[in-house]
Formats: sequence, structure tokens, C-alpha cells
Amino acid sequence: MTLWDGLNRLAAAAALILLSPVILVVAAWIRIADGPGILFVQDRAGLGGVPFKMLKFRTMVHNSVALSAQLGISDPFGLVENDPRITRCGRFLRRTSLDELPQLVNVLRGQMRLVGPRPDVLPQVANYSAEDARRLEVKPGITGWAQVNGRDDIDWPQRFALDRWYVDHRSPALDLRILWRTVATLRREEAPVHVDELNIQRAQDFGRAA
Repeated sequence: MTLWDGLNRLAAAAALILLSPVILVVAAWIRIADGPGILFVQDRAGLGGVPFKMLKFRTMVHNSVALSAQLGISDPFGLVENDPRITRCGRFLRRTSLDELPQLVNVLRGQMRLVGPRPDVLPQVANYSAEDARRLEVKPGITGWAQVNGRDDIDWPQRFALDRWYVDHRSPALDLRILWRTVATLRREEAPVHVDELNIQRAQDFGRAA
């Protein structure tokens, strides 16, 4: 474990303690508003593409997968206008990024860092090009260079390019800069729905290869 990894874990532990009242309130809100199942746990690709269980506060209804098929959503990882799969509290949590707080546990476990490329879902990673896979050369992060330079307003090719730039230029100073910009933009307006054709194509490729 590097010194920077150790500092990330220490910072995550401190944040979990300091933010514990917020975490408890959010957990109670989800439980009261939408029943059991406070956390959303999903396999994501970590360093070197090794899968790990990423944690988030649940922001969608329990039957979101079945509902996606009913809605005829082409982008399996995308959203639609006024998405009925997102719960009332989930919409607020997404807009404020509070749904990401459980990932501090992933940082504490050494699976993620505070800053790095966002961890991708396994079906997408299975269809990465060699250039795309460069984002797997570092641990994924709760926030990253792509998140503070467009986030959901940019498509996947742009995100990959920004992630490659981060991999080539990463440093503690850059991480601190990204963290500062993340905090400054936590409360944001809901992003417009962005249909990403790359996700659709990759889902089709993955289906043909299966």
C-alpha cells in the first residue's frame, strides 16, 4: 500500500465519522420513503479490471430492471426524461451526489480512492478497446477528472479521453484540485437526459459475444 493509498483510507475513515449523521438521515429517509433495501450493490471493475462490490445509496425502485424493459430503453445504463425508475428521494440524492457516500467504505477497503476514473460496469468493460482500458491502470474514484469536466453532460468517448489524461498526469496535487472542484459543484441542477450511442452499441456487441 502506497502512502497516498494510506492517506486516502485515513481521509475516508474521517469522512465516515464526520458525515455519519448525514449518512444515518439518508438511510432512514430511503427506508421510510421506499421500504427496505437502503444500499445498491453492484459489481464494478476496479484496478486492472478486477471486479469489486461498489456501494451506493439506492436511488431507483426495486423493479428498475423490469421497468427498463417495459420503457424500451435502448441505453442499458442510461436514463430517460422524468425517469419513473428514480425514486423521489433518489432524485435529490443523485443531484447532490449524496448517493455516493457509501463508497467511502470502498475507499476504506482499498478498492477505490477518493479520486480516479469512475468504476464502470462489467458488461461495458468487457468491450473496452485497448485505449479505453487505460482507465483501469489506476484505482477508480468517487470523483474524477471527467466528473469535474462535464460529468453526465459529456459522452463516453470524451470521458475516456479525460480519464486517460488523468492517468498520464495524476498526482496528489491534481487529486486535491479535483476534490476542491467536486465540493464546489456538489449542488447542481439535474442534468438533461443524454443518450450515449456507445453504451447501446456495446450492449449489442456484448449480447452477440455471450
